[in-house]
Amino acid sequence: MWLFVLFVAVPLIEIALFIQVGGAIGLWPTLAVVVLTALLGTTLVRSQGLQAMNDLRGSFSELRDPSEALAHGAMILFSGALLLTPGFFTDAVGFALLIPPIRLAIMRYAKSRINVQKFEMGAGPQRRQPASDQTIDTEYTDLDVAEPGPSGPSGWTKDPSRD
Repeated sequence: MWLFVLFVAVPLIEIALFIQVGGAIGLWPTLAVVVLTALLGTTLVRSQGLQAMNDLRGSFSELRDPSEALAHGAMILFSGALLLTPGFFTDAVGFALLIPPIRLAIMRYAKSRINVQKFEMGAGPQRRQPASDQTIDTEYTDLDVAEPGPSGPSGWTKDPSRD
């Protein structure tokens, strides 16, 4: 139900804000603000996204819990999607997600609602099965590559011992 409310409420809020801002400053300045916020947001998302990626790599290389870096990266990605969506409300939420203390507050709230039971990195030490006492003897035949011709279209010679 909450998702339905969001899908209805967000466009209505955006339309109302467009009408209000457009009436106050005019059409062209309103469109210019929307384009400028998208460009500025793209630049900020790119720089913060690179920082989040470096933090994620660092957590993997130091074998630390990567969940915080992943959460920051996910919120920055969501912020980018909001900033590229035309509108004032989505831009405000997108810019808010680019502020690290707000992301930390959201993560603290999420941690209070989520209970992690187990965390593992990698497959862990693998135990090899002991070799069995069974030995399998096989025979093999080397196949020589011959020129295409009477041996067939594949170019392989036929083993006379297999006839």
